[in-house]
Order: sequence, then C-alpha cells, then structure tokens
Amino acid sequence: MTRSTLYPSPQAASLAPPSVWEGYGYGFLGVLVFSLTLPMTRLAVSELDPLLVGLGRALVAAVPAIALLWLTRSRRPNRQEWPGVILAALGIVVGWPLASTLAMQSVSSSHGAVFNGLLPLSTATFAALRSGERPSASFWGWAVVGAALVTTFALRQGHGTLSTGDLWLLVAVVLGGMGYAEGARAARTLGGSRTICWALAISAPVVMAPVGWMAAQAHWPSSTVVSACAYLAFGSMFLGFFAWYRGLAVGGIARVGQVQLLQPFLTVVAAAAFFGEAVEPSTFVFAAAVIAVIAGGRRAIIRTKK
Repeated sequence: MTRSTLYPSPQAASLAPPSVWEGYGYGFLGVLVFSLTLPMTRLAVSELDPLLVGLGRALVAAVPAIALLWLTRSRRPNRQEWPGVILAALGIVVGWPLASTLAMQSVSSSHGAVFNGLLPLSTATFAALRSGERPSASFWGWAVVGAALVTTFALRQGHGTLSTGDLWLLVAVVLGGMGYAEGARAARTLGGSRTICWALAISAPVVMAPVGWMAAQAHWPSSTVVSACAYLAFGSMFLGFFAWYRGLAVGGIARVGQVQLLQPFLTVVAAAAFFGEAVEPSTFVFAAAVIAVIAGGRRAIIRTKK
C-alpha cells in the first residue's frame, strides 16, 4: 500500500469525486452516533458498575454481530487481516469503552469530550506509524501542542492536579486511536461491517464470564439507564461503526477522518442540551483549540513525503 493511497495530496483532495461525498456522509453519521457515547455512558454508570457497562456493551453488541456474520455467510479474516481485527477488538471493543467508562465515574462527559478531541491525532499517529511512514517534525509539533492544551485543561479543571478520570481518558485516547487505525487497515480488504462484527465476535468469549458474574450481582436499573445501555451496545458499539468504516473505505482515511473533528463539539452540545450538564464557556474554548490543533496535525501528515 503506497503512501498516496492512504494520504491523498491536497491537489487530489480538491478534486474530490462523488464517492468522497458519500464517504463524508457516512462519516458524519458515524460521528453523530459516537458523539452521544460519553453522555450515555455517564448516565449508565449512575446506576450500574462501570466495568459492567464497559464490557457489557461489547457482549450485547456481539449477538447481532455474530448473527449477521452467520446470515451473510461472511468469510473469515485472512492472515493479513487478523492482526487488524484483533487490535481493533482490543482497542475499540474492550479498551476504549472500558477506560472511558471508568473515567465517567469522576468527570463530566463534556470534560471527556475535550480529551476525545485528541482521538483523531492518536488515530493518525498509529496509521502513520503502521503504514511505515515517518511523520514530519511539524506533525509531532502539533501533537505536543495538543497534549499541552489537554493537560492544561485537565489541570485547570482539577485545580492543579490530574484526576483519576483524566488518566483513564488518556488511556482511552491511546487505545481508541490504535483500534480505529487498525480496524480501518483491516476494513480496506475485509470490509467495514465484517471488521467490526469479527472484532465483536472474538471479544465475546473473553468478556462473557466477567459480564455474567457482574450482571448476576447487579440490581435491575431504571428504564432510562436500560435505554442508555441499549444505545451504547447497538448504536455506539455496532451500527455507528458500520457507517464510520464505510465512510473511511469510500472516502479515504485522511479526508473522512477530518469529520471526527466535529465530535467534541457535538458531545459538549449534547451534554448541555439533552443531559443537563453545566458546561463552562472555557470548555468550548479548549474544545475549539484542540480541534484547530488536530486539523493542523492531520494536514502535516497529509503533506509528509517519504
């Protein structure tokens, strides 16, 4: 796979074919679904154990995933695709949901949205390193600025100290970036729907025992929390990835990945408008600054030459 396939030149991007706009549409739909993940997670952990919420969504989502693989007689990943599927399972099926759920115990979803603003840069970093490229000095400069912004925001919110929730969010950003990048690599030949379905299928046996044990100890939650958990399983963990990986495959990782820059704002707005969170004006300022940094960092990758 050549560099130009992964990261089209700015000239090529300006002559975007119709398929690119289709990719943007699917990408935006995926981001719209993902933007409600943190608010829904915060709602779910108000009554349920965070470990149950983080792992349980993967087990529930595995049911329709396995059914779809069986009904469509989908082929198994080949030797080249299995590493991407396994790392996607580790990153976006188990790692990111679990780490972000643990974070939502102690921080607001709007706070988490600012950290999540670094997810596109994390994804781009893993994509660049795994494709054999050497990111430019400019890219690493943007990465340092982005990390400094998020650290400043966290210290400001924590009155000079990083909270446990901040540390879990950083873990989530790293694991999520790896999962997105590796899943996108596998999806180029395996297909987006099969990639997420196989990632869920191979995760199910791993999470089944702990989820079953925790569910047996838990009290039945309110209907609101049940609805939130259903959204996390069938929306965030399943259908959202269909649209997201379809968008990446049709429109290209570099181009469609830019749509993810909208996610922090969408999450902050949703947290304030639909979930009643009090959002400080500074949160919007930091979210905008992080988005600007990520945009600069992604352009640095696109322009990098071997």
